Amino acid sequence: MSMGSYTRVWIPDPDEVWRSAELTKDYKEGDKSLQLRLEDETVQEYPVDVQNNQLPFLRNPDILVGENDLTALSYLHEPAVLHNLKVRFLESNHIYTYCGIVLVAINPYDQLPIYGQDVIYAYSGQNMGDMDPHIFAVAEEAYKQMARDEKNQSIIVSGESGAGKTVSAKYAMRYFTTVSGSASDTNIEEKVLASSPIMEAIGNAKTTRNDNSSRFGKYIQIGFDKRYRIIGANMRTYLLEKSRVVFQADDERNYHIFYQLCAAASLPEFKELALTCAEDFFYTSQGGNTVIEGVDDAEDFEKTRQAFTLVGVRESHQISIFKIIASILHLGNVEIEAERDGESCRVSPEDEHLSDFCRLLGVEHSQMEHWLCHRKLVTTSETYVKTMSLQQVVNARDALAKHIYAQLFHWIVEHVNKALHTSLKQHSFIGVLDIYGFETFEVNSFEQFCINYANEKLQQQFNSHVFKLEQEEYMKEQIPWTLIDFYDNQPCIDLIEAKLGILDLLDEECKVPRGTDQNWTQKLYDRHSGSQHFQKPRMSNKAFIVIHFADKVEYLSDGFLEKNRDTVYEEQINILKASKFPLVADLFHDGKDSAPATTASSKINIRPSRRPMKASNKEHKKTVTGHRPLSPQFRSSLHLLMETLNATTPHYVRCIKPNDEKLPFHFNSKRAVQQLRACGVLETIRISAAGYPSRWSYHDFFNRYRVLVKKKDLANADKKAICRSVLESLIKDPDKFQFGRTKIFFRAGQVAYLEKLRADKFRAATIMIQKTVRGWLQKQKYRRLKGATLTLQRHCRGHLARRLAKHLRRTRAAVVLQKQYRMQRARRAYQRVRRAAVVIQAFARGMFVRRIYHQVLREHKATVIQKHVRGWMARRRFQRLRGAAIVIQCGFRRLKAKQALKALRIEARSAEHLKRLNVGMENKIVQLQRKIDDQNKEVKTLSEQLSAITSAHAMEVEKLKKEVACYQQSQDEDRGPQLQEEVESLRTELQRAHSERKVLEDTHTREKDELKKRVADLEQENALLKDEKEQLNNQILCQSKDEFAQNSVKENLMMKKELEEERSRYQNLVKEYSRLEQRYDNLRDEMTILKQTPGHRRNPSNQSSLESDSNYPSISTSEVGDTEDTLQQVEEIGLEKAAMDMTVFLKLQKRVRELEQERKKLQVQLEKKEQQDGKGVPAEQPSNDSDLDQDADLAYNSLKRQELESENKKLKNELNELRKAVADQASEHSPAAAGTPDSYSLLLNQLRLANEELEVRKEEVLILRTQIVSADQRRLAGKGSEPNINARTSWPNSEKHVDQEDAIEAYHGVCQTNSKTEDWGYLNEDGELGLAYQGLKQVARLLEAQLQAQSREHEEEVDNLKAQLEALKEEMDRQQQTFCQTLLLSPEAQVEFGIQQEMSQLTNENLDLKELVEKLEKNERKLKKQLKIYMKKVQDLEAAQALAQSERKRHELNRQVTVQRKEKDFQGMLEYHKEDEALLIRNLVTELKPQTLAGAVPCLPAYILYMCIRHADYVNDDLKVHALLTSTINGIKKVLKKHNEDFEMTSFWLSNTCRLLHCLKQYSGDEGFMTQNTAKQNEHCLKNFDLTEYRQVLSDLSIQIYQQLIKIAEGLLQPMIVSAMLENESIQGLSGVKPTGYRKRTSSMPEGDNSYCLEAIIRQMNSFHTVMCDQGLDPEIILQVFRQLFYMINAVTLNNLLLRKDVCSWSTGMQLRYNISQLEEWLRGRNLHQSGAVETMEPLIQAAQLLQLKKKSPEDAEAICSLCTALSTQQIVKILNLYTPLNEFEERVTVAFIRTIQAQLQDRNDPQQLLLDFKHMFPVLFPFNPSSLTMDSIHIPACLNLEFLNEV
Repeated sequence: MSMGSYTRVWIPDPDEVWRSAELTKDYKEGDKSLQLRLEDETVQEYPVDVQNNQLPFLRNPDILVGENDLTALSYLHEPAVLHNLKVRFLESNHIYTYCGIVLVAINPYDQLPIYGQDVIYAYSGQNMGDMDPHIFAVAEEAYKQMARDEKNQSIIVSGESGAGKTVSAKYAMRYFTTVSGSASDTNIEEKVLASSPIMEAIGNAKTTRNDNSSRFGKYIQIGFDKRYRIIGANMRTYLLEKSRVVFQADDERNYHIFYQLCAAASLPEFKELALTCAEDFFYTSQGGNTVIEGVDDAEDFEKTRQAFTLVGVRESHQISIFKIIASILHLGNVEIEAERDGESCRVSPEDEHLSDFCRLLGVEHSQMEHWLCHRKLVTTSETYVKTMSLQQVVNARDALAKHIYAQLFHWIVEHVNKALHTSLKQHSFIGVLDIYGFETFEVNSFEQFCINYANEKLQQQFNSHVFKLEQEEYMKEQIPWTLIDFYDNQPCIDLIEAKLGILDLLDEECKVPRGTDQNWTQKLYDRHSGSQHFQKPRMSNKAFIVIHFADKVEYLSDGFLEKNRDTVYEEQINILKASKFPLVADLFHDGKDSAPATTASSKINIRPSRRPMKASNKEHKKTVTGHRPLSPQFRSSLHLLMETLNATTPHYVRCIKPNDEKLPFHFNSKRAVQQLRACGVLETIRISAAGYPSRWSYHDFFNRYRVLVKKKDLANADKKAICRSVLESLIKDPDKFQFGRTKIFFRAGQVAYLEKLRADKFRAATIMIQKTVRGWLQKQKYRRLKGATLTLQRHCRGHLARRLAKHLRRTRAAVVLQKQYRMQRARRAYQRVRRAAVVIQAFARGMFVRRIYHQVLREHKATVIQKHVRGWMARRRFQRLRGAAIVIQCGFRRLKAKQALKALRIEARSAEHLKRLNVGMENKIVQLQRKIDDQNKEVKTLSEQLSAITSAHAMEVEKLKKEVACYQQSQDEDRGPQLQEEVESLRTELQRAHSERKVLEDTHTREKDELKKRVADLEQENALLKDEKEQLNNQILCQSKDEFAQNSVKENLMMKKELEEERSRYQNLVKEYSRLEQRYDNLRDEMTILKQTPGHRRNPSNQSSLESDSNYPSISTSEVGDTEDTLQQVEEIGLEKAAMDMTVFLKLQKRVRELEQERKKLQVQLEKKEQQDGKGVPAEQPSNDSDLDQDADLAYNSLKRQELESENKKLKNELNELRKAVADQASEHSPAAAGTPDSYSLLLNQLRLANEELEVRKEEVLILRTQIVSADQRRLAGKGSEPNINARTSWPNSEKHVDQEDAIEAYHGVCQTNSKTEDWGYLNEDGELGLAYQGLKQVARLLEAQLQAQSREHEEEVDNLKAQLEALKEEMDRQQQTFCQTLLLSPEAQVEFGIQQEMSQLTNENLDLKELVEKLEKNERKLKKQLKIYMKKVQDLEAAQALAQSERKRHELNRQVTVQRKEKDFQGMLEYHKEDEALLIRNLVTELKPQTLAGAVPCLPAYILYMCIRHADYVNDDLKVHALLTSTINGIKKVLKKHNEDFEMTSFWLSNTCRLLHCLKQYSGDEGFMTQNTAKQNEHCLKNFDLTEYRQVLSDLSIQIYQQLIKIAEGLLQPMIVSAMLENESIQGLSGVKPTGYRKRTSSMPEGDNSYCLEAIIRQMNSFHTVMCDQGLDPEIILQVFRQLFYMINAVTLNNLLLRKDVCSWSTGMQLRYNISQLEEWLRGRNLHQSGAVETMEPLIQAAQLLQLKKKSPEDAEAICSLCTALSTQQIVKILNLYTPLNEFEERVTVAFIRTIQAQLQDRNDPQQLLLDFKHMFPVLFPFNPSSLTMDSIHIPACLNLEFLNEV
């Protein structure tokens, strides 16, 4: 390879990474150095590696620098990529650049105006390569591919901390929510955006690299329906950095939420959090500075709270969340004091922070204080508590804080997902992955290892996807391709995650009881020392090195095991589980860990042979929570993520951090190169460069390089053939390019070579011109010398030519002979050597393969043998060791047992042993008594607090009862029986509840008596033991030693027996004590619940449900009030006396609610049954006695159920009365427990008497009602025309269960009654009774019909009353709920709240009255208007009668001279009948096509409609006018809705609507509209009606039609604008196409050529103009239409110009000016130049001029500023930044020139909006345009089918 002088290259540089240089001397192969000149004019000699032939990278031509896509560069390598990004970032301020399928985003550290709504709409619907690189372009590409391919998409955003990943992901989600919208009214897109501030608050923190660094990864799936609108979302998080909660490095902060909460600590609702500033807490002050410059934590906290509210987190849950976060801060400030021994420590009981921690979390202070400094150790035989050292306690505290925050974090994520979840079916989704990039620090730990592991997996997926796209592109273009070698990081991934990999060994070491980080590191050294991706550091045994795809990273193993275990002590978690706050308890339930536990157990069952070895360890185990290690969790979640990504189409965004100082638009090349290597951008470049990176379409290639085509080739019409011939002649190596189906593919560097040839061609043409001119100047001198030398030259040249010809013939012959001979000899030698080499290679390769195969086979067999032998040896050794251990354990245990037996015998002989036993039991009894006393005191204080609240509530309830009673008295008296029945049914349910309460009371009394009896027995046994002890002592003192010696054996036996009995009794006592203590805890929890939720005061929904189920609200209210009073009295007398009553009350209350719900369900079923029976055909007559029996049973069942309901209602009332009596009696007695049995005996007696009385009454009522029903059934059976009892009578409780014996007894009673009345025929001896019966039957039918009518009226009235009752119930529920709320307020607040309620009630009543008055006034106006019309009609009728009479008289007088009348002329009115109105609208509006009226008068339908209106006005029929105009307007709207994309139809009805509007104005009779009318036209004016209101309606309709017309026209024009105005070559050969890169072949681009030229736009506008003119649209409206369309052309073209770098060039400016001039000429040709359309194009005209002006000197800057007045400063600067030369003769705009422009334009007050609003619509005006036609001159064509219209 050789390199000529002036060739520009890249050489490495230690500071700038790469520097540009230029060769000063040609390089030839073999040279050892290059002579270079740097950009600063210094000369340098650069050594060259001759052996490897490694030369410096070549630099791209300047024309390719700054491209949108890096793959468009001719030379693809690292320095070219870095330089292109640097130029775009610093000179053009472009932060986005494509690199193949990757979008590279550089963080500008500044706010840029490129994310507004206008930019979103500009990118919406555009192909990815058509616009400048942007995150919105990637989002649009994903959205478009999802809609077209119906495949899920993913956007993977990665980069290191501070690179802008979170912001990029946020803008992508914002794009989706803006473009797609929501599929429902749930505002799901707002919730998706609201999740960002929540996750930033709880998951982001300030680091040394970023002020808002995400310390977790998240993957958000945005779901779409079939119409691709957002319906929901879901979020998955990965690897939250929990260690940040307890530790922050210097100049770093904890998570934002801690500082936000501290900043808002002064708010009233956060006083109970006891927070101060962040500097006062250990967990938030370790990093030093707690404030971020430019960030207001209090303001951010308010945004966080608003986001919580938006995603549906209730206020109570928010307070609970903030309490948990505040408790973590207090936990970090708990002071732990070490004891003197150093092995234990303590926490002061007066520690305020620990008290605040326990209070905020609702846990017990003493237990938390104890278990913070102690731990429970479990062995195989027992469990005991051990103290911890200071460091252990601090570690345990920090672990607890991290665990609490992690659980809260996951709870919030889960709640956000619930808010974003939808019940609609998801059709597809787009996932946005915001995940941490590759990280390497000075000290790398477990978090960095997991992060880099995740990036390895993502990089592998990225490489395979890039390679797959390259293959697809080659196959699509039908190009033969070879396998591209790309970096495969699978070995590194196997090193981490494979079996016995790093993570596997880490998990195994975590399971070892005494596993350490150093042991694990040593295992890594032993196992992976031979791996190519694993290294051991030279100077450390605690670290290891992993060679990742991006860099080598050294990890310090300290802390790996502890972080992977994620250890938290179980005792502390159990305390949190027992919290009194539900949210805190829910965070730590074991439901979430059940699945991992199950998995672990399944593993144990699979491999049982290895587990006993670990289980036999005698070391104590710490009781920790059963958490699964972190690494398997992270590995599984990462595996799930990769499966999701592989199932979607990925789109990549790589964020780059330009500098570490966070300076705006400052580029550090070293940092950028590190990140480009780490994020895979350079790997993409390498893969692209390995193939054919440069791709040109045949059309673009021909336009760019036509100057290299020979003239004879241009005659060929096939551009592909021309391109083939040119390339084959220019590039000799066929491997350097390939011809595809639609593109030409080039190897790296070939485009630069073609650019050099093109430049040389232009340079040669320039030289040719110069040469010709200079030759012409010297021609005269040449001609003078020519004649003198011509003769000499002719002779000399002839002689020399002959000699030369001879020599050439000889030389050529010799050369031909030599060539043939040498060729033959070389060919033979080559073939001989080739055959020999092939044979040798074949034998050698076979030998090597066989050798390798045999070696692998031997190693495999050896491995199998070793595996079996080692297994057998391990099993043998284990069995020997287990046998020996068992023998030793048996002997040792037997020795210990003998010693223990001997000690027990000696101890049993002493009397002190019995004393110790008795002293322990006495202490237990004293403790029990003391706990009971403390309980009584606590209950008494709680009762006093409850009494005051209950009394106030009872007074308000009584007040409400009185109001309800007064209201019900004012209702109709007919509702009394029905309501009484409901009252009776509720009483029956209360009685039933009362009986159940009695059973529960008996049970409780029996249990209490048993407990008291058991305690008494225990006390008696204790006394007996004391007596026995004293007797034994006396016997021991009195008896002598001899007697003791004689009876010692006997006494020892007795003592042993008594000892065993005493032990058993003691154990029973302990068991009973634990049971009583558990019951005491339960009672205390119940009192806590009652204290927090006192009855219905806390939860009014119970009361409202009871009231809503009843039809008599006063009863329910009184019951609730009595219940509140009873609760108050029960709490006053204490828990010991009334604990049973409270428990029974709660159970009864639950039972009453169940009964009420059951009653309501039965009532609904009964009503449905009644409706079915009422609607259905009457049942057939019963044919046998079984039907009557069934009717009797059903009747009895309904009666039985009704009686039970009434009894239940009575029992409820009596229950409340008995509770009051019990409470009163208990309050009168002393606090001793003796008064309790009397109260309950009184209660039982009263209940028994009440039940007996109810039984008697129940039987009597049943007998009476059964007889009545039976008689009614017999009558019906005799009549035979009515259905059964259920069809006639509505029994409200007929489906309730009844006792079988009662039903049989009632049935027999009914049968007896029937038998007594069967024989009635003896009364009908003379037949008179039959005649009377027939008469009565007819009367009964008549009465029955009347009764049915009355019953229907009654039912309707009852329904209305029920509706009113329900409304009153709801009002009462609301008032009662308001009352309960006011009870919680202070007295002053209650008064103020009452006044507000009264004011709101009066306001509502006032509004109702106002509405009533307005209705009355409206009716009054309507009646007055009708009266006026009728009066006018009467007057007209009278006038017509008078006229008729006068004419009749005149005819009578002149009859002898009567003359034949002449037929009158057409008066311009059309008459139709009312029934023909629908036909008129159908033929004239809905089914009319514009083509039908071709050649007719324009706007003919409008004229016909007006003539019909005029006739209706003539006959003074206002209803007809109203109906016709309304039907016409509705018909036009229907047609436009049906043809909403038909320009011709829309224009047709716009013209007709405007003409009808003009006719109504022209013939309205208003002088202002009649100035141009003729006398004939004035006769056609309306006479009777003023249609001003309808004119306004038609004007509004015209505006709507105009807007629809503009929308249709814009929809047809918009796809053509960009292609015709910017891309198409209106002037052939003017523009040259530049390389476009990968993005021009994006998959989002449709197949085929969709390019348009300017002629297409002109043809389309010609079509618009012709249609509007032919249909008679007003010229003023046509002008406004084209003004709007030209504005849209201007806005779309300018917006694309501002967002596309490839069209900002001098040639584009020339094309634009030419295209605009063509449009102006078209306007003048159509006489539309006065429309103002040219003025709307002024910004585009100035932009085209800006592209063509010089941009060098300050004078040029002044000219630009004075010329571009219609462009804003931002637009001018943007165009200058985007300006791109198309050839090397042009120059770029310098940064200094742009700064000069900005300085001169800084005084302008331009809007900040960069793009124009192409959807802006100018207000339309409809000027009055009268018609010159008269109505009588209009002819109706037959094609309209309007024969039913009569001309008047």
